[in-house]
Amino acid sequence: MCGIVGAVSTRNIVPILVQGLQRLEYRGYDSCGVSVHSAGPGGPAGALRRARGISRVADLAAQCEAEDLQGLTGIAHTRWATHGAPAVANAHPHFSMGPHADDGAERPGRVTLVHNGIIENHEALRAELRARGYHFSSQTDTETIVHLIDSLYDGDLLAAVQAAVRRLHGSYSIAVLHRDEPQRLVGARQGSPLVLGIGADGKENFLASDAMALAGVTDQIVYLEEGDLIDVQLGKYWVLDRAGQRVQRPVRTVQAMSGAAELGPYRHYMQKEIFEQPRAVGDTLEGVQAVVPQLFEAAGQPAAGEDAQATFQAVRQVLILACGTSYYAGCVAKYWLEALAGIPTQVEIASEYRYRASVPDPDTLVVTISQSGETADTLAALRHAQSLGMRHTLTVCNVATSAMVRECRLAFLTRAGVEIGVASTKAFTTQLVGLFLLALMLAKTRGRLSAEQEAGQLDALRRLPGALQAVLALEPQLIDWAEQFTAKEHALFLGRGLHYPIAQEGALKLKEITYIHAEAYAAGELKHGPLALVTSAMPVVTVAPNDALLEKLKSNMQEVRARGGVLYALADADTQIESSEGLYVIRMPGQSGLLSPILHVVPLQLLAYHTAVARGTDVDKPRNLAKSVTVE
Repeated sequence: MCGIVGAVSTRNIVPILVQGLQRLEYRGYDSCGVSVHSAGPGGPAGALRRARGISRVADLAAQCEAEDLQGLTGIAHTRWATHGAPAVANAHPHFSMGPHADDGAERPGRVTLVHNGIIENHEALRAELRARGYHFSSQTDTETIVHLIDSLYDGDLLAAVQAAVRRLHGSYSIAVLHRDEPQRLVGARQGSPLVLGIGADGKENFLASDAMALAGVTDQIVYLEEGDLIDVQLGKYWVLDRAGQRVQRPVRTVQAMSGAAELGPYRHYMQKEIFEQPRAVGDTLEGVQAVVPQLFEAAGQPAAGEDAQATFQAVRQVLILACGTSYYAGCVAKYWLEALAGIPTQVEIASEYRYRASVPDPDTLVVTISQSGETADTLAALRHAQSLGMRHTLTVCNVATSAMVRECRLAFLTRAGVEIGVASTKAFTTQLVGLFLLALMLAKTRGRLSAEQEAGQLDALRRLPGALQAVLALEPQLIDWAEQFTAKEHALFLGRGLHYPIAQEGALKLKEITYIHAEAYAAGELKHGPLALVTSAMPVVTVAPNDALLEKLKSNMQEVRARGGVLYALADADTQIESSEGLYVIRMPGQSGLLSPILHVVPLQLLAYHTAVARGTDVDKPRNLAKSVTVE
């Protein structure tokens, strides 16, 4: 989940590295650091210098300026802690000073490295390197890589990195510098993303975890593939595949949206992204005139429309793989797919799926859902499904250039835009739009969607942006609710049918950014255990649309009130649920039928957001979390 930036240039690269880290801070913010090579072009070997800290990137920028840290070649890192607590000693970049150096030695660093991923055999490597005289000053698995490269170095950094990665088990993207090779940067990736940015002047080149880190610096991006190594120098670069053969990877023009990093009138990115949902849903639906296979064309596959049609006709069931918020989107989609298309659907937590014995079926459509398209657990689950012979794959993803899109035969690209807040909002609602279109597509393929029904459903989708605007107008009422939640430490969320996953998403949002313990249950399960938790000190949030389960839900609400519980209900206008003592009701505008989950989740997002603001938490960067989960 960490973020990496590296550069080889003819100018002082530290401001560019720090700027890149600021754009990657969503990937982790437990610590950050910069390391540079002080030698100039054509000059003698210089020294490796670094600055590290456990504050945010803004503080690192001040530190670099105070220490006059400058260099033409450098690497930088923002960390989400896995091995080792957030501490300066565990912060990247790491140094190797060679064997027989200890903390008190004044020996200069020989190799410096940044890493995103997890090295599974680090303990064995650590023991081996210690026996060879290497001193470890951190608790990280990363430090084993930098010492390993140093131990293998014999005048050629690329050869040393190539030999080292053969010894690594796990996932990694790395960027490495050596003291004796100024203006040379070597990178490698396996299981974690890494891209090359080609400078506009044809001289400087960059490495980064995400093209967004290079917004405003370059739009010429090369996406490295699994097992690739890259040798980056001034004005040139070489890519080697896992077999060590030189290969050409396509150069793509990527317009990273640097403007997305501007808050504008909003207090937090999460708030901004909540209010961007009408626009995001509208953009996702732009150009959708009919439910056709071409909506699911994967980028770069000109015949994908034909492929999609054949795929949809061939599949007999659907398997959805996702994590976190995306998993809850998949749970909503299960209701749609089975109700509209009549196709059996299974939703699996991606991190669990690959580790259990499952029964593969080649006629299964494997659907992955991911905002970033780089979620390690979901990618691993996808590859596992493919290894079992399930070749019909489709992803619902927000990043067209991601690994998920590249590895699936079909793709529906949401157009949420860059989402910076760790707690996902607009990505979730646009995922639901894509999944609803998929349900319509499969229904149409199976002869269960008439032309009249198709037109009606598309019309309902087109009304969504306006309906979302109306829901956002409920914000003042949600602020009132949030004030009552501020002092609570536990909360219960209830929903039924389509809205049970929405209750789960609401509970997740509250947990993520307020640190209030929240759980969600299917309302019918209340009396089978959770009712024991209900007291006046535990608010119960109920998603109460006017659907076939409304009367059952009302009974569940009465069960709560009879035990002294305080209810907060999101009710449709015609549900006849009225505010009273111990029952607070917010009326949802209009009624949207099957699309109701897309509207009902928005008040839950606002409730979590305003509760977090009132509690004084770091809304956009909640503790212990990161945006893009690229480690298992």
